[in-house]
Amino acid sequence: MPAFATTTSQVNFFVAPPLGERAYTHINANSKTGVRERNYTEELKKITVENVRGKESDFTIDTAGFQLVHHPAKHTTFLEDAEIQREYYPESIELLKSVTGASKIVIFDHTIRRRRPGEIDDEPTKRQPVSQAHVDQTTKASIDRVHRHLPAEEAPELLKRRFQIINLWRPISRPALDWPLGLCDYRSVDPKKDTFPVALVYPDREGETLGVKFNPNQKWKYFRGVTPEEAILIKCFDSVQDGSVAVFTPHTGFEDPTTPAGTPPRESIELRALVFYD
Repeated sequence: MPAFATTTSQVNFFVAPPLGERAYTHINANSKTGVRERNYTEELKKITVENVRGKESDFTIDTAGFQLVHHPAKHTTFLEDAEIQREYYPESIELLKSVTGASKIVIFDHTIRRRRPGEIDDEPTKRQPVSQAHVDQTTKASIDRVHRHLPAEEAPELLKRRFQIINLWRPISRPALDWPLGLCDYRSVDPKKDTFPVALVYPDREGETLGVKFNPNQKWKYFRGVTPEEAILIKCFDSVQDGSVAVFTPHTGFEDPTTPAGTPPRESIELRALVFYD
């Protein structure tokens, strides 16, 4: 059993707006108030999070919806977007192919999160770890992503076969002991009762995510001290929805009370990829 078998944390869960209204939130915080405009509420719930170090084989992308891999990156600076796209994207495509067996990978964006206490998260360069249980994409948003990022002549054929959206999450420069990544085992989720769509309002477009409601049956997990030589695959969507595989993984950053005092703030990068199969 690992030294820290479980930990606890307070995590924000979504509460749907009343009267069946469509939920929405603005992606950027108001620069004056530091608050994102939205029409739903949240509730803070205490959850138990199991450290599954030593049990890695029990959690795969198709069983639990997430998977830890040991795969040191060649690119390690993560300072310039152009360099990340030129150097880190290609090696990440090969990693995703080797783990999933996919035939085609299209990485469509990335986010770097550097926790800076007190800083307002009001633009893409200031993204912070988020203490909010969520899933990045709905089915509608996932299909829209294929049309948005693939040539018009390719998209219809690709949509006839299995496809997924998978995030590849990796700590930068040091182990992620501060504000680790919490992952909910899909086998403990009631997809219809535990989630609802939330429109993400960007300055120039709309996306759609799944808000996650609290359910005491949910089983939350984490890998304590994920290193930059490791990465976590997080499934956000799977077109196979017949009950045979995990469709998505609710996830959140969380404050871990067992984090040693003086631990440097977490830094991480996540890539978002369309994953296609023959």
